Amino acid sequence: MRATIRRKAGDNLADLPKTMLAIDPEAAGGPEVLVPVERPVPAAGPGEYLVRVAAAGVNRPDVMQRKGMYPPPPGAPSIPGLEIAGTVVAAGEGADASMVGSKVCALVSGGGYAEYCAAPAGQCLPVPPSISMVEAAAIPETLFTVWSNLFERAYAIEGDTVLVHGGTSGIGTMAILLGRLFDLTVIVTCGSDDKCARALEIGAAHAINYRTADFVEEVKRITGGKGCQAVLDMVGGDYVPRNLKCLAPDGRHVTIAVQAGAKATVSLVDIMVRRLTMTGSTLRAREVAFKALVADELKREVWPHVVEGRLRPIIDATFPLADAAKAHERMDGGDHVGKIVLTMEG
Repeated sequence: MRATIRRKAGDNLADLPKTMLAIDPEAAGGPEVLVPVERPVPAAGPGEYLVRVAAAGVNRPDVMQRKGMYPPPPGAPSIPGLEIAGTVVAAGEGADASMVGSKVCALVSGGGYAEYCAAPAGQCLPVPPSISMVEAAAIPETLFTVWSNLFERAYAIEGDTVLVHGGTSGIGTMAILLGRLFDLTVIVTCGSDDKCARALEIGAAHAINYRTADFVEEVKRITGGKGCQAVLDMVGGDYVPRNLKCLAPDGRHVTIAVQAGAKATVSLVDIMVRRLTMTGSTLRAREVAFKALVADELKREVWPHVVEGRLRPIIDATFPLADAAKAHERMDGGDHVGKIVLTMEG
């Protein structure tokens, strides 16, 4: 059943249009396939809000989807975009109608590269005055990912030393920022001295240029031979056995992406003797109930830091929706530090 706008006194929301501009490529390819097209405005389904999007984060999974290597899960829109910030303009059946007119950011399974996007109510977080809509749009995907993997799956706690690859990526910078808030010693790897310097400025305790140094030896040196308690890996492939060498006894290894390959050869004896844990996860295809549980925990544990201005994402660049191709060119180039964001207004 199509949702209708439920207005509150004082709201100044325009009537809901039937169509919107969106990025919805018909075929896989390079950034040039990301051109604006007209699409129907989605309806807010049961338990969902319809959000008029102000900004949408750009993430590596969007690039993989554009290339045809990461199709949307069943039921998700073909429009890319996993995180948004904007204003709630409609509430679906079972969603809180009093939220109409509120500013929210949300983790979504797709549809973010558009003027309107349907978002599960349980995956929405309020946007406080302390951050801009661009900053709000740059938070959900990396925050949900880092929290659920580094803090929940890898059980990182105060005083732990953790190794994070891709230190200046959106994931890497969020891990650094959360590490500072929760008293972790964060070691990152980066692909240049300039990126290492930037990671240190953001708050990493140590930054290793993986092109000029062996990160395994550097982690041993930094930790006095003890190793780290956790590794957050988005590389996979031949990095995995090297990551395991970085772990202390009882260390935890979490894989969240496999940019260097989906297969690795490891020593099971080493895992047994040092009682290592290897795990991993994907987020996009997880059920709404799980993501809502993560959102509830974030509201309790992390969102007060956002409200008080202690947690702000690192923004690399913004592009209007019509220039989504340029945004992906920027990500493909690998020179960005932090998040790239698309804007829908102004």
